[in-house]
This record gives sequence, structure tokens and C-alpha cells, in this order.
Amino acid sequence: MTTLFAHARKLDAAGQVDDYWMLVDGDTIVSTGTGAGPTADEVIDLGGHWVTPGFMDLHSHGAGGFSYDEGAEAIRSGLAVHHAHGTTRSVISLVTNPIAELEANLAVIAELTAANPLVLGSHLEGPYLSPERPGAHNPDLLREPQPAELDRLLDAAGGTLRQITIAPELPNALELIEILVENGVVVAVGHSDADFEVARAAFGAGARLLTHAFNAMRGIGHRAPGPVVAAFEDPRVTLELILDGEHVHPDVAALAFRSAPGRIALVTDAMAAAGSSDGDYPLGTVTVEVREGLAHLAGTHSLAGSTLTQDRALRIAIDSAHVAPVDAIAALTLTPARVLGLDSRHGLLAPGYVADVVQLTSHWNVQHVWANGFRLS
Repeated sequence: MTTLFAHARKLDAAGQVDDYWMLVDGDTIVSTGTGAGPTADEVIDLGGHWVTPGFMDLHSHGAGGFSYDEGAEAIRSGLAVHHAHGTTRSVISLVTNPIAELEANLAVIAELTAANPLVLGSHLEGPYLSPERPGAHNPDLLREPQPAELDRLLDAAGGTLRQITIAPELPNALELIEILVENGVVVAVGHSDADFEVARAAFGAGARLLTHAFNAMRGIGHRAPGPVVAAFEDPRVTLELILDGEHVHPDVAALAFRSAPGRIALVTDAMAAAGSSDGDYPLGTVTVEVREGLAHLAGTHSLAGSTLTQDRALRIAIDSAHVAPVDAIAALTLTPARVLGLDSRHGLLAPGYVADVVQLTSHWNVQHVWANGFRLS
């Protein structure tokens, strides 16, 4: 079965092409061009609208009233919400919980990953985080890294643990980073009180990601540059950014895009209230209050994840942070694919890449979404 996507305005990390066509065979893009395209079993006339690669979210905890630590059905239901907003591939993030619970959730995600190519694996955001920067994680459940305990988590994940967030200043953390890298896990620095030197040592040990840059870590001081500047200076490191207008000011987001070109990954860090209503929601063992779309740890002013979707992050990047559209799209597509080592098949609309496609209006609102050549919404 071949499908021709015709009369599009293509936008990906390689740039913009008007009157673009793309021929898909099964789940793969086989050829592209401009003008009149080849014959195909099905023709989808995009009427001059934007088409981009499917978005990839490195960091999300739920949506639609469902939290990803509530089981397989909750994960499927939450992902359906994100699919409708352009996110075709997701890493499933877990907040800090007791080790036995994390093992059980990792095993569930491993089964989903084997069955569904749109699930990229798991992300452990904890329990090896700093008690000084816990964010919305239960400080009573935070732990110092232990290699033997890590083996249990790796075994439970069965090769599907994609990434883990670690505070590198904790005892044994640098040793743990090296073990994780040897096992093919992307290590992120986050929820950390590390200074510039410790963050740089973590990147030297193999960490390649900064979890939600600027949040739950030291800021940029004129005498103490902190982990964000360490990440800016290391061309191997990608920086997550929650661009909802609350976690990071749009002008600071613009600074990040300028300081680390091609290395910003727009993530949602979405919790269960994304695509749902205000109310109280569980996040691991804590309660999150969502009021007017803002998620706070109950009884505090601490942000607790977000209600963001990636299409909204795109609009804020372009309209408020004044990021060039090609750079904003790269931050949703090729950049996250690259940090996971998936950029040979994901993140571009080019021959040999998977047929994950998002159709958008001129105002960057999602109209339709395809993944693996099949329409999702």
C-alpha cells in the first residue's frame, strides 16, 4: 500500500520546502520531491498546509486524567491524548516510588514497548535525586545510588530503560553513570544541587542530557555558572526545556536556543491533567493541585510537572520566544531523536525515515497526525 502526501509545505530540521510531496510505502518514506508527485494507491492532498515529522517527547508522565504509573491501560489512554497533539513517539516517565513499584512499572512499560513501536521505553526520573532539589518527588523516597539496586531496575526494564535522571553530586553517582552508559541508557543530570564543576564531571562520565533545564537545579550566577552553563558549553549535551510559559520565561528559552543551537529538546513533563480539567491528581505518592491549567504540589507554590502538550510548546516557541520555526520543529523532532540514537530513522521527512507526519495550520494548530503511515487523528 503506497500513499502520496501531496501539495504540502514541508518543515523539518533540514528546512522548508513548498509544494512538497512525499511517497510512503507501508511505514517508511521512500521518495520526496516538489510539484506533481508519482502515482500511489492513495493520495492525501494537504492543500498547502504545513507538514512536519511526528513530535517525540522525552519526558511525560501522563495525560487525559491518567498517570503513567497506573498501568498499561492508563499509559495507552494518556498517549492517545498526546497523539492528538502531534506527539507520535514517547518515552514513558516514572516519578520516584518504592523500588518494588518501579520494578513493576518498568516491566509493564517493557511489554508495551515490545508491542507498540510508538512507545520508546521508560525514563526513571528518580529515585536518585537530590533531597535539596526534589521538586514534586516525595523526599522520603529519594535514595543514594547503589549499583546492586540499579541491576534490579535494569533487569525489570529488560533493555527498555531509555533514560534516567540522576543528581551527580550523590555518592556513587559518577560510577552509576558509567554503568548506565555501558548498558545503553541515556543519563540525564537533574533534580540536582550540583555546581558547574560537578555537572561537567557528570557529562565527562557520559551523561548526555539535562532534565528540564533551569528547573530543580542551580541557576546561572555570574560567579557560579551552574549546570545549565556546563550543558551549554558541552556540544555533546542536549537540554530539555518545558516551554509552557511558566517553567521558563520565553526570553530565557530564547537564550537557551541561542546558546545551544540544535541541542534543545522541547518536552512536556506532562502529568495526568494534560488534556483534562482542573482538579487534584496523584503523582506517584504526592498530590498535585491543578488550577487554571497550572500544576502545583498540593499546599505549595512548587510546580509539579505541567499540563503542556507539544503543539502548544511549538506555538510558544515561535510566537513568544521568537524561535525560528525550523529550530522549534527540530527541538520537537530531530533533536530528541538524536539524543536517543534514533536519528537515522526518526526526526526528518526524508527517504528512509519513518512515516510519522503532523499536518498543521498556518497558526501551528494540529489538524491530522499519522504514525508509521497510519492516521492517528
